[in-house]
Amino acid sequence: MPSPHRLLAMALCLLLIPSHPSAAEAVASVHDASTTDNFQLPSPAFAPHTFHITVYLPPGYVQGSARYPVLYANDGQDMPSVGLQATLANLYARHAIAPVIVVAVDALPDRLALYGLFDRARRRSVVGGSRFGAIGVQAQPYAQWFVDTLVPTIDARYRTNPVPADRAMLGWSLGALSAFGLGWNDPDVFGTVGAFSPSFWVAGDRTSATAVQHTRLALRMVDRGPVRPALRWWFSIGTGEETSDRDGDGVIDAVDDLRDLVDGWRDVDGTPRRGLRQLGYQVVEGDPAHAPRTGQVALDVVPGAHHEQKAWAAVLPDFLRWAFPPRG
Repeated sequence: MPSPHRLLAMALCLLLIPSHPSAAEAVASVHDASTTDNFQLPSPAFAPHTFHITVYLPPGYVQGSARYPVLYANDGQDMPSVGLQATLANLYARHAIAPVIVVAVDALPDRLALYGLFDRARRRSVVGGSRFGAIGVQAQPYAQWFVDTLVPTIDARYRTNPVPADRAMLGWSLGALSAFGLGWNDPDVFGTVGAFSPSFWVAGDRTSATAVQHTRLALRMVDRGPVRPALRWWFSIGTGEETSDRDGDGVIDAVDDLRDLVDGWRDVDGTPRRGLRQLGYQVVEGDPAHAPRTGQVALDVVPGAHHEQKAWAAVLPDFLRWAFPPRG
């Protein structure tokens, strides 16, 4: 039986969401993939703020009866800057991806509190530190709202295919850390995660470089396992994202942290820690010239790319082709 939160969400969605686009708008979407719905969705935990949602519908949605996979995305306010609509239009025109509903969720003002990690079993946020302040103080209520309110609302409102294999979660930077946490904790909801420039540097102890290396939160989660056998991961990282190198190995931290999460690593005391490879995942590595098209874990390393929207826009088409290949 659905939880009370999910039942409430299904009831609220009928009141909160405007009508579908007109047939004329749907025809226009064939050319520019720009048919959208916009609405506000509340959460008691974040009142008086409400979440602004933009839903990008695929070409032919209104006229047809087909069901579609769904891509959920953090930092919905960034979609114009990463060129989502133009990218979708280009890929649809070339029949390079399967049609997909994209649900973009704008960040609330306190983004640092929103986008972090959490422990589903203990129903608590797993708070990390940074030079900007605490990371993820409200990660648990955000994840609960996402899974218990947003996903059921979208499934009730739109013709989705409501199974984990047809739900993906996307984010960049701290939003990628949040996307990782949602996939890791809720593999019965999400089957695919896209993480661009993920903030895997977030650590429980930042008193020294050694302490950070030992307490990187996402890496410790993977080390403790267990494997999520049906979950797929796309990771992109740029080699020009920063200059910091806390362990002095000549590789910037952004690349090191991601590779440690994928490949496993040795802790500061020499203890071997497991990565996704050690959990049994098949890893396919690539770069912009040879982007991954298969693999449970796709690792895309982009030479010279910086930590910016321009870089994320550049890898977005490759991620979409990997996550939503044409069907039939």
